[in-house]
Amino acid sequence: MLSLLISLSFILLLLGISFAASKRYVKEKPALEKWIFVWLSFDFLIHLFLEGPFVYMSIFGRQVETSSGFLASIWKEYGKADTRWLYSDPTVVSIEIITVVLAGFLSFAVLYALVNDLPSRHFLQVLLCTAELYGDWMTFAPEWLVGSPSLVTDNPMYLWVYLTLFNGLWVVIPLLLLMQSYKFLQNAVSQYGHKKLQ
Repeated sequence: MLSLLISLSFILLLLGISFAASKRYVKEKPALEKWIFVWLSFDFLIHLFLEGPFVYMSIFGRQVETSSGFLASIWKEYGKADTRWLYSDPTVVSIEIITVVLAGFLSFAVLYALVNDLPSRHFLQVLLCTAELYGDWMTFAPEWLVGSPSLVTDNPMYLWVYLTLFNGLWVVIPLLLLMQSYKFLQNAVSQYGHKKLQ
C-alpha cells in the first residue's frame, strides 16, 4: 500500500507542476488551451521523469525487478499489473525508447508552439497524438494477441486503475486533441481556399 501511495504522490506532483506551469505560461489563454497545456506538460514530464528512467534502467542498468531507488519502486508498483515492465521486455523497452525520445520531444515542441502561437502547433500536435496512440497500441496489442499472460486482470485495482485508467488517458486525450487539430486545420484550409477564390 505504501508503494501505491508513493507512486500516486509522484504522479500528482508531476500534475501539480503542470498546473503551476500553466498559471505562468498560458494564464491569458482560453480555458481549453490551459487544459491542453496542462496535459502536454504532464505528458512531457511523464516521458522525461518516469519513462526516461525506465529506459535507462532497462538498457544501462539492471531490470526494474532488481533495481532499487525511488523510480524503480514506482515501476515495481506498476509491474504488479503488467509484469513486462519488471523484466525489460524487449518490445516494451523498444516502444519506450521511441516514446521517451520522439513523444518527449514532440510534447515539448507542441507546448512551445502553443505558448508562442506558432502556426506549426497543430501539425506537431497531430504527430504527437499519432505517436502516443501508436505507442499504446504496440504496447498492448501484441500482449492481447497472445492472451495477455503478463497482464494481471483479476485484481480490480490493477485492471481498472493501472491498466485501463492510466493507459486509457493516452488514448482518449490524444484522440480528442486529434479532433481539435483536424477542425483547426480543416478551417485553415477552408479559409485559405476562400481567399484564393476572391
